[in-house]
Amino acid sequence: MSSQPPHEDGFDEDDSALLDPAEAAEEIQEDPDHPMDSDPDEEADDISPEHEIQLQNDSVAHFDKHTDSIFTIAQHPLDSTIIATGGGDDTTYIFSTGTSTHSPLLPRSYESNPSPARSSLNPLPKLTGHTDSINALTFTLPHGTYLLSGGLDGRLSAYTTKSNAYTLVSSTQEVPEINFLSPCPHPSYPNTFALGASDGSVWIYTVDEADKSTPLQILQTYFLHTESCTAGAWTPDGNLLATVSEDGSLYVWDVFGEASAAGITGSAGSQAVVGLTNSDARFAVEGGLYSVAVTPGGAFVVVGGAGGMIRVVGLPRLGAAATSGNATQGLKGGGAKNKSGGGKKAGGAEGASAGQAGQILASLQAQSDSVETLAFSAPPLTLLAAGSVDGSIVLFDTAHRFAVRRHIREAHEEFAVVKVEFVPGPAGHLLTSCGLDGVVRRWDTRGGTAASGQGLVNEWRGHAGEGEGGGVLGFVQGGNGNRIITAGDDGVSLVFEAAT
Repeated sequence: MSSQPPHEDGFDEDDSALLDPAEAAEEIQEDPDHPMDSDPDEEADDISPEHEIQLQNDSVAHFDKHTDSIFTIAQHPLDSTIIATGGGDDTTYIFSTGTSTHSPLLPRSYESNPSPARSSLNPLPKLTGHTDSINALTFTLPHGTYLLSGGLDGRLSAYTTKSNAYTLVSSTQEVPEINFLSPCPHPSYPNTFALGASDGSVWIYTVDEADKSTPLQILQTYFLHTESCTAGAWTPDGNLLATVSEDGSLYVWDVFGEASAAGITGSAGSQAVVGLTNSDARFAVEGGLYSVAVTPGGAFVVVGGAGGMIRVVGLPRLGAAATSGNATQGLKGGGAKNKSGGGKKAGGAEGASAGQAGQILASLQAQSDSVETLAFSAPPLTLLAAGSVDGSIVLFDTAHRFAVRRHIREAHEEFAVVKVEFVPGPAGHLLTSCGLDGVVRRWDTRGGTAASGQGLVNEWRGHAGEGEGGGVLGFVQGGNGNRIITAGDDGVSLVFEAAT
């Protein structure tokens, strides 16, 4: 053994003899398939900033100033090109679609964030003041004199529309959260509207900026719902307001006292001329009610809720309508089983008489999940459309015991249907729908089930959906339905041209 001390690194000088010079010169080839300093999974997630997902876009214009989801959209009642949107950025924007929609169709592909090649529509004013998401917007009737906004902060704000500045008239905060705002169509009560709140309360306001002390005046308040008031609808004449709640209750309010003046009153001590709750087993919908619509003739109200349940309830008829031929038609064959729609009993399109006010005229269930949206066609058609969380749309014929005329089972694939609405004007046989799949579709409701697409006329894409961005949360239809403007969960509003 060598007596020479080792180097400081712990190796003897003679250790170099153990290394073959030929081995020292050998090069080790890298394996290109398995880099030592990277993870294949990490590389897959490392997307270049220049890479953008391409989406089909059928829109002719867009508005993208919101920085969060657009939860609500409203359209001026006299000028359908004026649009208001509100969303999760606590902001309301007003913009016009009046000029851009006449430009030629743009290319059908674009980045998920719209390309600079097509500029966003410019906002008119930007309205702030809410401290939480804006959940409801509406213009007052009949002239759109005021724009109203309601938020999850419980704040209600009224803006005058007399100039493009949209000046704040008044603001108040009486409830925890506002769920909906609905303008009253009564010709004697302009600029009046209903508010439904998360605490179950219902408020009736009118706006009058000439009254400097109280421009937002409370006309009525109702407190019979015990859980969140989810939806409301006025009768076409504006005399009555129907509201529903998560507690499964329906109340019809005699807002201006015209039912009482006609000798129609509710149960003793009740503020409502019609009141039904889960305590009535025939009416009970476990899981709550989330949609409501009143037939164009005002004879009955339809409510939709959990489990695909729908209830049809007779309404009191006021004035001349109460003695009309339509109003006094009885239920023919009441109590007979509705083989087509599962209804227990039903009347004609306007078959409820004055004596049937508050009576359950039909009980329907054609869908498997909550009915979130309801819409009636305009006469002479007698259709009720129901959109469900199960992705389907059902068309009931109100003139024939609510028979199911069509069940579009995959109207929006497996994604929830958010809104259905018949096209206004002469193309009233067309039904527009949107859903969480990010698609807007239009259906021809005439006749029986179509051989192809169950009546699908057209569809428009451009929003993120199918779990990517949340889909379309609402829409309005301009003119006679020739233009559709959307509220996207991706924060973008798209304008589609839709020839009718």
